Amino acid sequence: MSAEVSSDRGRRHFLRDVSLPSVVAGLLAVVVSYSGPMVIVLAAAKAGHLTPGQTTSWVWAVSIGSGLTCVLLSLWTRTPVVTAFSTPGAALLVSTLDDHPYGAAIGAFVLAGILTAAVGFSGLFGRLMAVIPAPIVSGVLAGILFAFGVDAFRNLGVAPLVVGAVIVGYLVVKRFSARYAVLGALALGVPAALVTGTRLSSVSLEWARPEWTTPHFTAASAIGIGIPLLVVTLASQNAPGLGVLRTSGYPTPDRLLIGTTGIASTLLAPFGSHAINLAAITAAICTGPEAHPDPRRRYPAAVACGVFYLVVGTFGATLLSVFLTLPGPLIAAVAGVALLGSLGAAITDTTALASHREGALIAFLVTASGVTLFGVGSAFWGLLFGTAAHFTVTRRKP
Repeated sequence: MSAEVSSDRGRRHFLRDVSLPSVVAGLLAVVVSYSGPMVIVLAAAKAGHLTPGQTTSWVWAVSIGSGLTCVLLSLWTRTPVVTAFSTPGAALLVSTLDDHPYGAAIGAFVLAGILTAAVGFSGLFGRLMAVIPAPIVSGVLAGILFAFGVDAFRNLGVAPLVVGAVIVGYLVVKRFSARYAVLGALALGVPAALVTGTRLSSVSLEWARPEWTTPHFTAASAIGIGIPLLVVTLASQNAPGLGVLRTSGYPTPDRLLIGTTGIASTLLAPFGSHAINLAAITAAICTGPEAHPDPRRRYPAAVACGVFYLVVGTFGATLLSVFLTLPGPLIAAVAGVALLGSLGAAITDTTALASHREGALIAFLVTASGVTLFGVGSAFWGLLFGTAAHFTVTRRKP
């Protein structure tokens, strides 16, 4: 009886907390995920000479994994936990997948998932993250979001009508209601894109057909794919993902979050999922004030994000055509204005404490540079160089 009351109370709380802006934020997060990173997944599938069935199964697996973890973790923690498929991991596979039999690559995916779960549930990853001062994390987040803010305006020279419509829609609606500003940007931006010649692909709602591939474990695939995939996913995705939650003021139960994504990665690996992890960029869309002015009522944005992931996954790759045909300037502009609040807060936190300023600014600059070293993205190097600079400057003289 008490369980039923508790469950009903949880449902009533969610229905009370959900709002149209939070749903729009969740939708935008999914659009950003599929319009950019998914292209890299498809490129990796092509480089690995996967069949159409294997490629569709891969899309299904990462979509279902991201959707389930988004929904379950967000409802469980009442925190906007946004997960996604590993973009740097997919980039790694573009150059390595063709060097190994597909079954061996699947075995490497399983290995990376198991190790991720072990690192997460052990608390080791959380302890490493706890060493990094908060302004350094804010600097990394600011560096990640900076490119989106710049791209929103850089594309004015490419598609002035579309980008201009997005900016005008955002500012005009925000003048009256900040909650619906992103919706206003979409409301003007999409018609402007259609007027300038964009044609959305037709949607064929066909059920996805996941394909099982039996994992084969080889030393070559473990060294060539598994370990590098583990490192780049933890460093370039999970670290900044935890940082986004931390910077936004949310508790970060790292054992639960990292461990659960590791389990999801492991279970879905035989169907093609290379890695499920915490998101950073799309998380910032759902954790910012545009999702809801009250931080306690932003978790429905992540739940909505998960639901949209599940819809795309359920109907396979057919819905991808809609996301992939949306013009780049429209996506960049809407994402840019949606992230303005998060970017402003991150920049403020980066420069707030004089004692942390050098390290935080170095973290910001390294991350914003987009540098990639040894296959690891700039977010990791921003954390590393910023933390090293901080302790070098602030270390007490003997």
